[in-house]
Amino acid sequence: MGRLDGKVALVTGAARGIGKGIATELAREGADIVICDVLIDAASSTASELQNDHGVSTLALEMDVTSEDSISTNVERAISEMGQINILVNNAGVPPDNFGVDETEADWDRCYEVNLKGIWKVTSAVAPHFKEQGGGKIVNIASIAGRLGGGMASYSASKAGAISITQSQAAELGRFNVNVNAICPGLLWTDLWRQIEGMFAGDHTEEVVDRRERFEAVIDANMPLQREQTPEDIGKAVAFFASDDAKNITGQALNVDGGMRMN
Repeated sequence: MGRLDGKVALVTGAARGIGKGIATELAREGADIVICDVLIDAASSTASELQNDHGVSTLALEMDVTSEDSISTNVERAISEMGQINILVNNAGVPPDNFGVDETEADWDRCYEVNLKGIWKVTSAVAPHFKEQGGGKIVNIASIAGRLGGGMASYSASKAGAISITQSQAAELGRFNVNVNAICPGLLWTDLWRQIEGMFAGDHTEEVVDRRERFEAVIDANMPLQREQTPEDIGKAVAFFASDDAKNITGQALNVDGGMRMN
């Protein structure tokens, strides 16, 4: 018996990386999973993997969290085919294409459209269903960058906004028995960090981005536990917030960062 048996979780950006780790842990706890991503082939592969490994029902949907039409169409399909949505995980996120003083207005627009407005748009589409069924759980994936700031101002600001919108949604939706919390991941070696590694080095060749020099240096200098986090670590925290174990927790942002930020 899992903590999420009988529940259906919709996870955005779940084809790979942190999103896949989240979907995997929710499936391990018994939830049926809707994998939403712009990368539909990867989403379908992840859906098949979860179904085979954990025996849960899955559905892969091609969703663009910047498009209200894409969101509404896919939310309606998820409810129709899976019967309900009990858990929403707003995980879809992107980094800027440029770093520091080289960031452009396009970087700001991209980060805000996906990382912040995407949360608002998807939640707005799912919230009426939660109200109608008498409750639900929402977990927004922010970032430790939303706590600390740093060299990617557009990304950090969008993730600080994700923490803030979590509090606003928790205040607004609490009377409908909807819990809204956030996770702030620390440092994970994902495709996103490989892109960051390339930005720091000014070289995006595979040999350079796979060195992990910047990644390891940040861990050594800032993380008391001296170890990187994994997508599964984030997934376990999401599973907690999605379960009845967290029924009286809302409006909180939990750092899963090896102690990089203590608050």
